[in-house]
Amino acid sequence: MKRERSILLRTMDAPRRGTGFSAGVVIVVAILSAISMAYPNPSHHPEIIRSVRTPQDAALNLDPRSPFWRDASPIFFEGDNYGRPVQQLRTEVRSRWTDSSLYLLFVCPYLDLNLKPSPQTKTDTSHLWNWDVAEAFIGSDFQHIRRYKEFELSPQNEWLDLDIDLDQPHRDGSKWNSGFETAAHIDPEKKIWYGAMRIPFTAIDPQQPHTGSKLRINFFRSQGASRQLLAWQTPMGESFHVPERFGIMELTR
Repeated sequence: MKRERSILLRTMDAPRRGTGFSAGVVIVVAILSAISMAYPNPSHHPEIIRSVRTPQDAALNLDPRSPFWRDASPIFFEGDNYGRPVQQLRTEVRSRWTDSSLYLLFVCPYLDLNLKPSPQTKTDTSHLWNWDVAEAFIGSDFQHIRRYKEFELSPQNEWLDLDIDLDQPHRDGSKWNSGFETAAHIDPEKKIWYGAMRIPFTAIDPQQPHTGSKLRINFFRSQGASRQLLAWQTPMGESFHVPERFGIMELTR
């Protein structure tokens, strides 16, 4: 991939946010809990993304044609949060895994970019979802599906991680530190931005990963000044926080 702009890489050993943001997150989670309970959907049949094992950890790579990513089976989504097609924004996601890490690659076509002024990548960014962003919601507990982790990444390599529990809306999940790493790159000629995450398995699942392990997962985007929403498994509502609608990730060889 031609790189008109340098790749931004962030390792998460930075200080955490202040109490003002924490209080805001508690209020948001309370609202999301009520919204999620309003959208039960027992008839939902989740789709599957397969994460392909790689023998060892590697530096984050943003080229889907590279040896690291080319053997990963991509999934695509081009629907909004109600499933209505937005074909010009067809988004690709690939995944790989090792004994210690889960890797995600987002390939995100765009029409325009809604970027936060004066981006900072040394610590997490409050309310990152108000800007262009790719998101992964990941849960390992199939009995308590309203408990999961949220990972966000912007085209400028800003990031945010949250520990979500919709059954405890007043619990502050913003202080959680996942230890995940990110990289991002914008290709203005192709009008595509690329984002990658490396998430420690210890942050998402207390069990050691193995071939055949499954996670509950969904992917989302917010795009452009109009804040066009996109979802892999459609939440069928204004909130992405509808775990009943999540898909499945299976770890494969």
